Amino acid sequence: MASVDLQRLPRHVAIIMDGNGRWAQSQGHLRTLGHREGSHAVRRIVRAARRLGVQALTLFAFSEQNWERPAPEVMALMELLREYLVTEREELLENGIRLRAVGRIDRLPATVRDVLDPLMAETADLRGMTLTLALSYGGREEIVDAARRLAERARAGELDPREVDEALFEANVPSVDVGRVDLLVRTGGEQRISNFLLWGAAYAELHFTERLWPDFDEADLYEAVAAYQRRDRRFGRVTSADHEPHPRAAE
Repeated sequence: MASVDLQRLPRHVAIIMDGNGRWAQSQGHLRTLGHREGSHAVRRIVRAARRLGVQALTLFAFSEQNWERPAPEVMALMELLREYLVTEREELLENGIRLRAVGRIDRLPATVRDVLDPLMAETADLRGMTLTLALSYGGREEIVDAARRLAERARAGELDPREVDEALFEANVPSVDVGRVDLLVRTGGEQRISNFLLWGAAYAELHFTERLWPDFDEADLYEAVAAYQRRDRRFGRVTSADHEPHPRAAE
């Protein structure tokens, strides 16, 4: 397992959990079994992140575009989500984990909302770690929704459009309530961010791994954090070394 510096942990880690379907197909199973195995990986990584000391973990659980998948698969995913929320309730409470959800969650079926909403309320004051599930989520959609909220306030006379700046806009982007993303991990071998946390991940360090999500474990999380710690995060600035004159400059 990779060694990490506990004094330089990423505060907010976000993960695109990719590869459930391919994992199942490689095993000769239906895609739904891959999603079930993926839920076991969620449990492992939430526990590992909590033990490591990560303050905020955001998981891309279901995108706005995922509604276009075959209806039986969507139904299976919703049932798995409900099952996860029911079975993990005690662990979240015992470990002080606050649960949040971002996205257009009004689209979720009542069977999920009936479990999700009370659990978010029940864990709202916990401070051990914040687990955010991105559900019916899209980064572009989140930005559009934020712009719409500000436009409605301006139309109502509650806001002068000239007052809109980056800070005010960001205050209307729910996924950033726990802070901007420091480390964004994608499993499954693809190297794109797929409309995930577009605002909050503007300066995130990206880590891509070939590991399919059902196989992703604590060692993989540690490797991602170790890779993050090897980066020089500049945020558009330069380091002191970059200010040093070139050897020939003094000649």
